[in-house]
This record gives sequence, structure tokens and C-alpha cells, in this order.
Amino acid sequence: MSLMFARVNQSRHSLRALVPLAYLLTWSGAAAAQSATPVPAPAQLVLFNGRILTVDAADSIAQAIAIRDGKIVAIGTDRDILRLVGAGTRRIDLNGRAATPGLIDSHAHVADGGVEELYHVHLSDAKSVAEVVRRVRAGVAHLKPGEWLQGDGWDEGKLAEHRYPLAADLDPVSPDNPVWLMQTTGHYGVANSAALRMAKISAQTPDPPAGTIDRNARGEPTGVLKEAAKDTALDLIPAPTPEQRRAGIVHSIDLLHREGMTAVKDPSIDRPVWDAYVELLREGKLSEHVCVLWYAGSTLASARAALKEIMAQPRPPQSLGDGRLLSCGAKIFMDGSGGARTAWLYKDWNKHFNGVDAGNTGYPSTDPEVYRQQVRLFHQAGVHIGTHAIGDRAIDWVVDTYSQVLAEVPTMGLRHSIIHANIPTDHAIAIMASLQKKYEAGYPEAQAPFMWWIGDTYAGNFGPQRSLRLVPLKTFLNKGILWGGGSDYSVTPLAARFGLWASVERETLQGTYGAHPFGTAESIDIHAALRSYTSWAARQLFLDERIGSLEVGKDADIAVWDRNMYEVPAAQLRDLHCDLTILHGEVVYDSKHP
Repeated sequence: MSLMFARVNQSRHSLRALVPLAYLLTWSGAAAAQSATPVPAPAQLVLFNGRILTVDAADSIAQAIAIRDGKIVAIGTDRDILRLVGAGTRRIDLNGRAATPGLIDSHAHVADGGVEELYHVHLSDAKSVAEVVRRVRAGVAHLKPGEWLQGDGWDEGKLAEHRYPLAADLDPVSPDNPVWLMQTTGHYGVANSAALRMAKISAQTPDPPAGTIDRNARGEPTGVLKEAAKDTALDLIPAPTPEQRRAGIVHSIDLLHREGMTAVKDPSIDRPVWDAYVELLREGKLSEHVCVLWYAGSTLASARAALKEIMAQPRPPQSLGDGRLLSCGAKIFMDGSGGARTAWLYKDWNKHFNGVDAGNTGYPSTDPEVYRQQVRLFHQAGVHIGTHAIGDRAIDWVVDTYSQVLAEVPTMGLRHSIIHANIPTDHAIAIMASLQKKYEAGYPEAQAPFMWWIGDTYAGNFGPQRSLRLVPLKTFLNKGILWGGGSDYSVTPLAARFGLWASVERETLQGTYGAHPFGTAESIDIHAALRSYTSWAARQLFLDERIGSLEVGKDADIAVWDRNMYEVPAAQLRDLHCDLTILHGEVVYDSKHP
């Protein structure tokens, strides 16, 4: 697979060879043009005097690009492309800057994350439990007694105390208001005592199936609720209004545009979120490619209900709004979190890197046999499945299930995915490679930023041996496995530049267990990293025929950067600045006129 990344010579001759003068080239996915037809002239928009990183099969680099009716009509030298300029053509001089395909996130909760950004207390930069408490106090001051306060983003690995916030910390500043603070992974959080009382959680309350109530030495709930245990509290919190949901999506789209991102896969949605997307599309405000996965729940009945919703929508690559909104399939949870130590492992979790959380191997979120029935249900209906799997045992179960249902009903192109796929075994990696080759299935959707943003917590929990297997991108590459890059926003920040950097550098945020507890043997270069956030991610959104590379006939989704990511030192990748974002030939973000 690494042979794909051969760079073309940057001579004038090779640039002109990309697009002969006055011709529109029709490109195949792996080679240059096979036929030619006259180019409609003039172009409506031309970018020139730059470095166009096409991410085509040859990783070609050009100087200029011409756009008409939202599509790329020519790519080549300045001399050739500027001949397509007419009186009404808008010309953008890149002044040597680099342009790439619009970046794509294959897994980001942009609808929910936008609501959190606008309406919840922000805790992602809190550096101590005391700071968390101060922000809760400030938030409660604006509420009436009895109203819920929600906060998001705390991470014990970033807190000076290196522990969870507890109900005992929150109670003095929130005696009259229930409080729920979600940890950044979204798999656990802390409730204050008022919320615990409302949820009827006490020392006598047993742990629910696939859930954990954290307890102190006396057996009393500390307020920390993991996995299914948190649902009792969350079910009591008023849902966002339709207006808040739409505002959250618009907020996230604005952030995506500022970061050169033009497409996203939003997993685990329900009908209210879908309705919000559809309404924004009707209003002309969905200026992004969005592919969604419907939440399938943990029972066969909930999976059937999700399937009913899915079957009522166009099937990908069909879409609403000419590629703006796709109902891509279903999401199922196989296990929990690396942060909560609830993901399903073969061996005990670690604590504080070298310690052992004796007796804790995590657990499945869905009964494994029920999960297998859910997958069979969706697969036989011809529906794409994305399964959340963090732990090695969970990943094995997922890929073996995919292999089984595909053998029963061989189907090409459903692109079933393993969401996160944090520490796959050698067995799982071999099955992924086989499934991709035989069925176009078994694609990891991986989050390199986990190693950075939550890397200190992750390293402490996965321990010294497992950490070296975390997010094994180089192994994927060597085995011919394609993957989609992502952020899992709001678990980590949304900007894809952080994922590009983390794929190469594999550094943690704080270095609690050293800067590189995950090692560098699984590092990849920027060329492969960019593909995972462009052409490979586009596959997982069923949009690879339209976006993901800059080629004639594809949508003109383009990001312009302040520096050439192929040439800068790797350490600078996280500091990339997007100057211009273009979606379907329209400028949707300009840093000079934000």
C-alpha cells in the first residue's frame, strides 16, 4: 500500500501533463485520463500560483485548478489554467500557498458537540478539581433552583489531583440544582447528590447490566457513573429543543469550515437530530457533506426500530440535497471506554501505567450474541454498520461477526467499519485486511488524536505493553488496510490538523508517562495521514466518487493552507492555519473576512 504514495516530479513538463491545454480530463481512480473532451470555458473560479496537493492515486502536485458549476474542470500549470479565465472568472492568487482536498472527519459527533459548546459548562481545559468546582458554582448562579446544570470535557488525566471529581466536591456549590458533568470520552461522568437522589441511586442500588456505579470504601456512590449506569441520570435531563439542535449543528459547521473541513460522519443520531439536519438543509444552511449513522441500541427490538428509520431514507450513495445529507447506516456499541477502563479486554486493565486494575477486563456494552443478531439484521438488509470497539476482545468479536455474516450473505461495498479499533490483535488485523480485499468491509475508523488529547489517561490505563499497539497506523498501512481518520469530537477537538499531526508524532498532551508512551514504530508520514483524512475517509461516507481528492469531475471541495504540509517539519502540522475553504465551488470561509 505504501507504494501508492509515489510523488510525481515537479518539473514544468509533469505539471503540464496533468491537463493538456483546453481539455477536460476524465480521471480514473488510479491513473490519469483515459479520454478527453473540450473544456467548457470560461471557468467560474480559478486558483493559481500555488501547490495543489491533489491526493490522487499518484499523489500529483499541480500549480492551478479551474472550477465551474461546483466541479473541478481542469488541473495543471498556471499557464494552462489561466487560459480558461474569462471576464466573469474569479481569480484567487495562492501566492505559493498549498491547497488540499477539503478534509474529512470519519467520526465526529458534531450535532451533540455543537449543543455542548453553546449551552453547557466547558471543562476541557480545567486543570484541577477545584477549577471544575469553580465553574459549576458560576454556572449554577445563572439557574433557578431545581434546574439541571450540564458540563462536558473534564479528563482526570489533565487534573492536578489525577482523580475523578466527585459528588462530595460538587455538593457544597450546588445544593439546590442537579448537576451532571460528562467526562470527555462520553462514557462516564459525575453527578452531584441532588442528581443521584433524583435518579434513585443509593448504596443499595446494584450495578446495571453493562454499567458501573463507582463506590467509596463504605459502598456509597461517589457520583461517578459509567456506561449504562449513567443513563438513569441522563434520562432525567431535558432534551435540547429543536432550535438548540439546529444552532448546535450550525455552530459545528462554522468550526469545520474554519478548519478546512468539508465533510463529516456524525454517528449515533436519532430522529430529532435527523430532523434538525433536514430542516437546515431546507433552509439552505447545511453547507457541509454530512453522513449519519443511526443509533441501534443494545437490543434486537431497538435495532429493528433503527432499521425502520434507515429504510425510510435514500440509500447511500443516494442523498438529500445533492450530497449534503446521507443516511449512511447504523451504529452499535460493542464495548465501553479506554478512559473508564470499561472496554472489553482479554487481560486486566492497567492503572497508573505499571499498576494493574485486578479483576477488571471491562465488559461488552451489548450482549455478544444479541450483537451478532443485530449485525445480521442490518447486513441482510444491505445496511452499512459501524461498530464501536475499543478493547482487543471486543474488536475480535466484531471482525469475526462481520466475517461470519459476510460469508452467509456475500455483499460487496457495504463498508462495515470498526469504530476506534484502538488495540486490535494480530488476528483482527488479518481479518480486516481479508474483509477489505474480499468484500470492501472491515475498515477501521481511527482517532489518532486520542494519543494526544486523552493520551495521558489512555497510557495510564492501557499500560506499557498495550500502549505500543494503540492506533497501529503503520501496521495498517503495511498490511494494505485503509482507514478513515477522525476526532470523535467532542472527545477531542474537531480540527483535523491535530489528527494529521498525531498520526505522525504520537505525542501525549502532558507527558505524564513520557512524551511517547505509545512509541513511534506505528507513526506514518504526512502523505498517508492526509489520505486518511481525505480519500480514504471519503470512502466511509460513500462519497469517494465525489470528494476526497482533487481530480477533474469531482466536487470542488478545497482547503487552502498557510503552509505546505508536505514540506514543513512534522511538529508544525498541528499549527496549520486554514486561509480559505471552498465547498462545491463556493467560498464558505475566508480567514481575511471571517
